[in-house]
Amino acid sequence: IMEDLVTFVAESLVEEPDRVKVYRKETRRMTIIKLRVAPADTGRVIGKGGRVANAIRSVLNVSARHAEKPVILEID
Repeated sequence: IMEDLVTFVAESLVEEPDRVKVYRKETRRMTIIKLRVAPADTGRVIGKGGRVANAIRSVLNVSARHAEKPVILEID
């Protein structure tokens, strides 16, 4: 579900939604959600001063509130 949320938000922001890829990596201590977009769209997903990326992280943390492990968003 968290991957779907990140995918939906990222596809809404970028110019090339078909190039949005979201991967999930589980470790013992945390869940890592990796977001990969087209190089030209990286700035749109990060935003000025990282504001958009932080907003996506906030929404992700709210959705993962009942998860056993913390969730981290990495943007490539």
